[in-house]
Amino acid sequence: MIALVEPGPELPPEHIARYSRQLMLPGFGETAQRRLRAARVLVIGAGGLGSALVPALAGSGVGTIGVIDDDVVELSNLHRQLSHGVDDIGRSKVGSLADTVRDIDPGILVRPYRERATAETLPGILSEYDLLVDGSDNFPTRYLGDDAARLAGKPLVWGSILRFQGQVGVAVPEVGFRDLFPAPPAAGEVLSCELGGVLASLCTAIGSFMATEVVKLITGIGEPLVGRVLFYDALTARTREIGFDRAEDAPAVTDLVDYELFCGTGPDKDAEDAAALSAAEVLRLQREDGVRLLDVREPHETLLRGIPGAGTLPLGALEGGAAIPAFPESSAGPLVVFCEKDPRSRRAVQMLRERGIEARYLVGGIGAFAAVGGTTEGAGA
Repeated sequence: MIALVEPGPELPPEHIARYSRQLMLPGFGETAQRRLRAARVLVIGAGGLGSALVPALAGSGVGTIGVIDDDVVELSNLHRQLSHGVDDIGRSKVGSLADTVRDIDPGILVRPYRERATAETLPGILSEYDLLVDGSDNFPTRYLGDDAARLAGKPLVWGSILRFQGQVGVAVPEVGFRDLFPAPPAAGEVLSCELGGVLASLCTAIGSFMATEVVKLITGIGEPLVGRVLFYDALTARTREIGFDRAEDAPAVTDLVDYELFCGTGPDKDAEDAAALSAAEVLRLQREDGVRLLDVREPHETLLRGIPGAGTLPLGALEGGAAIPAFPESSAGPLVVFCEKDPRSRRAVQMLRERGIEARYLVGGIGAFAAVGGTTEGAGA
């Protein structure tokens, strides 16, 4: 394998001491370390994956690290985004992550970009770097990163995580993410970590895989995951690998497009996401602020398992024009619709909103509610 980056200047004594355990690796040595110090790596995302892989890159000795993210640190981030702490809540994630890198090695140049990676912004920023790393959490950005790197003639390391599973791959101009996923999944089929959940340690596992691929590309050691994708299942501690190639009839990437439109995640999807409530949030509302729950499953399903105090109205009846049941005057809080998983509740919310009734839906349905400790009753509870 050909190393991506030419070696920088000879290492000063303090760097030899710092990286001594890495310098002694077979086939690594001082030249590889000099390549890392000369490397410029751009990372999309300072969340679960970014906050794991960026410190690993800094510890490995990557000399210049850019990070793009427009988000701020929230309390719900801290269980998995380990580069941020309680004192960082409300700060920009890129600013917090930059401080983490400086604590590891003040000599590393960190460039925080507090903005969203878009077709307009990414190419200009990427032109200053040797390779791109995508730690984002959505398909539009993954396709954007793959296309931007391909057009720039630069490699891309990408990763994704959800619940207990993660994936890692390496894209080069000849074969990349778009060849593995020629078409994006339907927008309604894709869960984010915010709605689907994620095991905290999965972020560090996949982030470490990604950082390792970056080091391999820069230094020329090992065999990177080009034309291969690595799947990791945390529950079984198993990995598997799938190889793929560029199809002969695959259309050439000639420019960047509207990736929200390409993935079907435009304004309508934003509105649907705004209507979603996680099971944990519904449970919190039930215990603290109050919530009006509406079950849109069939009667035989509600007999098997239900949520105490919930109103019932089968989706078919709602579609037929039936009114939602009256809730006790003492009931307060938002109207939250649920079903067994959530397809029917999504449809119900859409119909209710068309009637001018504000409603939201429980992501994952009654099963997700029970899984986070919510009380259910009935024969199947």
